[in-house]
This record gives sequence, structure tokens and C-alpha cells, in this order.
Amino acid sequence: MADEAEDTENRGVKPRESYSLSSYVVDGTETQWTSWLVPMFVVINVVVFLVAMYMNDCPNHNSGLLGNCEARFLGRFSFQPLKENPLLGPSSSTLEKLGALEWIKVVHRHQTWRLVTCIWLHAGVVHLVVNMLNLVFIGIRLEQQFGFVRVGITYLLSGFGGSILSSLFIRNNISVGASGALFGLLGSMLSELITNWTIYTNKVAAILTLLVIIGINLGIGIFPRIDNFAHIGGFLTGFLIGFVLMPRPQYGWMDQLNLPAGVNLNIKSKFKAYQYVLWLLSVVLLIAGFNIALVMLFRGGNGNEQCHWCHYLSCVPTSRWDCEEN
Repeated sequence: MADEAEDTENRGVKPRESYSLSSYVVDGTETQWTSWLVPMFVVINVVVFLVAMYMNDCPNHNSGLLGNCEARFLGRFSFQPLKENPLLGPSSSTLEKLGALEWIKVVHRHQTWRLVTCIWLHAGVVHLVVNMLNLVFIGIRLEQQFGFVRVGITYLLSGFGGSILSSLFIRNNISVGASGALFGLLGSMLSELITNWTIYTNKVAAILTLLVIIGINLGIGIFPRIDNFAHIGGFLTGFLIGFVLMPRPQYGWMDQLNLPAGVNLNIKSKFKAYQYVLWLLSVVLLIAGFNIALVMLFRGGNGNEQCHWCHYLSCVPTSRWDCEEN
């Protein structure tokens, strides 16, 4: 690397000093995009939640069997009783009307749109705040590095992938939330670190930190009331998309574009060979995975019949809770 830097200086090109996790090199300069898509996603999620609470109208629709509405001073925006919804939010029936993911409606009533609408709904204030904080923390950083197009595609496709896997394994309950899309962003961060491995410093510490964060979040998913299948599906989708959308040019390739005519750094390929291999493999797996999963889903396939132990990935039963009520 020292020889390459010295040779570059002799040819009148200033070498890059280092790469960091917070910058993306474009045309030989470190540039960051302005993040606007992720904040817009946050606004959309908040607005959708307010609409759900307005339509829920707990004071007029609550039967009182499970208690009184919480925070009644909020009027029609007050929450369902805590025994019904401990996350401070609307009823299940309201979420269902607005597009919550429900297997029987997707498969037998052909309401495929629920695979997308469910990622914009949240079960309560707690659910919404946690997801939006994670979206801001993860998403803005990624959008600054890679732009709104790649982050937007990753977010939406990961949410869709999470919904598909959730539908294959969960049949008796509804599912809502942006968690699958958020895990997709985490997955893309991991694959981006792998495919651009050679340009990072402190790479081992970075990957270990990311794996710990992912492991903790997936570990939380084994508790009841959490759809860990959406997390896993979103993570796997985002992980593969990261190899497709987020490879960075190899060191020196951008610099040689600005060299005088007849002078080059002898870097013929924009990307390294392993990046092309990972790109091709990921495209094949994404296309095959989505097609196989969708065919299984609309044929009424049950993932639990194909994998008898997979239900433990979403909930591990203990003496304190029953996973049948997940």
C-alpha cells in the first residue's frame, strides 16, 4: 500500500488517506448525500399511526370487557386497555382494517397488498418509538453513504421479504411493524462491510460490533408478541441486497479517471473479482428466494410443516408465557 501511494504521488495524484464507515468515495472525493428519504419514512409512519388511532376511537368502540381506555384525556386518540394492548395503541381489529398482515386474507382473499401495508403500521406508541429511533440511527447513516435510491429499495424489499416469511410461518395472528425493513438495513450494513472489506480500517472490530447488535436484536425476537420471522426475512433480504447495491470501487479506480491521458494506475476493473461473484450469487438467490417463497405462500404452504423446529426462532416457550398466544 505504501508503494502504491508513493507511485501515485509521483504521477501527480493525491492518494486517499483512509476510508471510514461514514463516508463514500465518489469521483475521488469523499461525499455524503443529504438524507431526506429516511426522515420522510419516519413522518409517514407517525402519520399512519395517528390515522390508526383516530379511526380506532377507543371511547366509542371499546366494549369495556378488558377495562377502560388509557389516557382518556386524548379523546378518540386514547389507547386501548392495557390488558388488550400493552404497547399503548389501537385494537387488533383496527390494525386489521388498515392493512395488518394476516395469512388467511393474503392467501384466500387475495389481499396481497397486506404484504406491503403492514410495514407502515405499528401496534402502539412503544412499538413506533423504538422502530423510528432505530430507523433514524441506522437509515440516515446509510442514506448519507449510498443515497436515497439504494436505501429506499433496500428498505421496501426487506420489509416485503420479512412479510413473506412471516406469512409462511404465522397463520393465527396478525403482524405489523417496520422491523423487517429495519433488519434489512442492518443486513445490508453487514454485507456492505463484507463486500468492501479491503477498504476499511478496524474491520474486525466493526464486524464484531455489528454482529453483536444483530444478535441481540434477533435474540429479543424469541420473546412472545414479537414476529421474529419478519426480522429474519428482512435481514436475509437486506443482506443479499447489500451485495448487489452497495459494493464500492476498488482502491485507486476512481483516481485513475482523473489522470492525464496516457497515465493510469493499471486498474482495469472497477470492482474486484469477489465483488462480482457476490453480486451474481446474491441476484440469483434473491430472485429464486422470492419466487419460491411466493409460490409456497399462494399455494397455502405452511413453513412449519417443512421445518418442525423453526417456530422456536420466533418464540421459545417458558413457564412464564405460552407461545400459542404469540
